[in-house]
Amino acid sequence: MQEPRNHPHRLKTIVSAVGALLVMTLQAVAADSGSTTATGDVVVTQAWSRATPASAKVASGYLTIENKGAVPDRLRGGTTDVAAKVDVHEMATKDGVMTMRLLDAGLPIAPGATVKLAPNGYHLMLTDIKRLLKQGDKITVSLDFEKAGKKDVTFSVLGIGAKAPDDAAHAGGATDHGNMPMDHSKMKM
Repeated sequence: MQEPRNHPHRLKTIVSAVGALLVMTLQAVAADSGSTTATGDVVVTQAWSRATPASAKVASGYLTIENKGAVPDRLRGGTTDVAAKVDVHEMATKDGVMTMRLLDAGLPIAPGATVKLAPNGYHLMLTDIKRLLKQGDKITVSLDFEKAGKKDVTFSVLGIGAKAPDDAAHAGGATDHGNMPMDHSKMKM
């Protein structure tokens, strides 16, 4: 027996297919018109911070960012309720002197690249913290990407001397600076 042409099931299937094609067409048009990369193209993992000592006015944030998209992106900073500002900084050592600088233009993330923000390198600087960060806390930072837009990320607060999320010694200890001199005159905040 042949199915009638105006069968409700067949009509529903056709309408669904046309709707799906319309959605895909609109997405393609938006992509061609220079719209931002989908938030899903930027993947953030291993977000963490360190506990802060009693007199601290700043804290650092560390994470890994993977750009799964086909276009470059840029981490420009962020916002959080625990600090007045969240900027991207770079720490480097030259001739035995550690320097830190604000990345005014943000941190570029090439297509297909993974960038790690870690102690003694790229990191987030949380300035004028409003409360001390304690080991075991969770803080939310809304990261600002040039293409992917805003992305809320939860940071785990580890011990003061933690070097990485899997560091067995996150219970505390000395900071990474050790005995290395630090050139405070080159610090911009």
